[in-house]
Parts: sequence; C-alpha cells; structure tokens
Amino acid sequence: MYVGAAMAVWLFADATPAGVAWLRCLGAALVLLAWRRPGRAAWRGKALLLAGTFGVVTAGMNVLFYEAIARLPLGTAVALEFVGPVAVAAIGSRGRRDIIALLMVALGVLLIADVQLSGSPAGVAFALAAAAAWAGYIVLGKRVALADTGVSGFDSLAVGFTVATVVLSPLALGTGAVWVQPDLLMLGVGVGVLSTVVPYTLDQIVLRKVGRAAFALLLALLPVTATVIGLVMLAQIPSLMEGLGILAVVVGVAMRSRDGDKRVTQAPEEPP
Repeated sequence: MYVGAAMAVWLFADATPAGVAWLRCLGAALVLLAWRRPGRAAWRGKALLLAGTFGVVTAGMNVLFYEAIARLPLGTAVALEFVGPVAVAAIGSRGRRDIIALLMVALGVLLIADVQLSGSPAGVAFALAAAAAWAGYIVLGKRVALADTGVSGFDSLAVGFTVATVVLSPLALGTGAVWVQPDLLMLGVGVGVLSTVVPYTLDQIVLRKVGRAAFALLLALLPVTATVIGLVMLAQIPSLMEGLGILAVVVGVAMRSRDGDKRVTQAPEEPP
C-alpha cells in the first residue's frame, strides 16, 4: 500500500490528486476484471447494488484522502482520517478492556502522526470526509465479504471498482498529461494494483474471519507499517514520540484482538 502511495505522489506533478485517485480506481478495475471475470449474477440485482455502493464509497474515500494530503501535512491528514476506523471500533466495543485498547490505539495514532492543526480548512474537511468514507468502507466491506447474494467478495470488488470508475469518470479530466506518456499510464495502473487490488483483496479475506470492530482496530497498524517502511527503505529514524506511539498501538491491538468479535458469523472459505 505504501509503495503505491509513493508512486501516486510521483503522479501529482502531471495529474490532479482526484485524477490520480481515478486512475487508481481504473487500474484496479482492469486488473480485477481480467482476474475474476465476474458472471452475470454479479451484474444485476442486490449483488450489483451492494458492490456498486461499496466501490463508489471506497473510490470516494481515496479521492478525498488524496485531496487532503494535497493541502495538509501527511501526518495530520492520516491522523484525522483515522477518526473513521476508530469510531467503528468504538461502536463495536463491549467492555472496559475494549475501551482501554481503543484509547491506547487512539493515543498511538496521534503520537505517530504528530498531529498539527495547521493547514487549510478545506484540507481538514477533506480528511474528515475521508474518515467518514473509511468507516463506510469497513461497514460495507464486511457486508460484501459475507453477502448471501451468491457472488464472491472478490467478484464484488471487480464489479464495484468498475461501477466506481464509470460514476467518477468526470475526474478523468484531471489526467490529461498521463495519457500521452505510457510510463505515467503504467504508473497509474501500478498504483491501482499496489494500493487497491492487493490490500483490498486481503481485506476481504480478513473481513470474513473477524468482526468490524476488530478489523477497524487492526487498521491502526497502518501508521506503524508506514514507520517501519520509512526506517527500512528511507532511513527515517522514528523520534521518541513516534516510538512511544508504535508501542501504544501494538499494545492496544494486542489487547483487543485477544477477544476479537467471537460472535462473528463466518462464511465458508472460497477458492481464489
């Protein structure tokens, strides 16, 4: 996911943030369609409505986040966006241990991101809107993973991103320069594969095994992953505050995941 994010930043010089997000959606749709080739049942009725809604919400989340990081420091935007999954985890919490775990995760995310309330009001608005869309992604993603429509979650991903690509097609106007440079176009497809196809496919596998609250809390590991990748690939040594934040997130996730969502209904495994 973070390799894909780095590639997206490279494209910002030649396309608008929203345009890059649309390219990401297009690349994901093309790869998923070629891989899954969804049958007729996936393109009609309840299955199409659920998949299409999920795809548009997810693509919208990406658009809003890219617009946010174009206006705010990345750490601030990430911290604000985490309001979404933390809210979902809070709603799904049951006991004192869960609340303590959530507080540890929230503290860790804030420490890692080193939140600064600077930047434009529009950037803050985009980040908070992305947080709301992220919460919607978790809720809808769970429904897609366990839907009784007879369509696999992976096929629904393919349909969803295809619908989102069409619905958000006006954003393609911000990608003009990319279409005359094959290397940039391939870069856009690469962003779709690394930032959407791979992580969202894995999300579908995980969402079939855990509840929404546990999944939302596990998402808090993303800033930890970013910090580790920065250390290994970019020689970015975490500060003391970042180190404490990583520890707080890990402790919080460990506390919550022991109990998990034991009452979650698991669907049967599907072949890839």
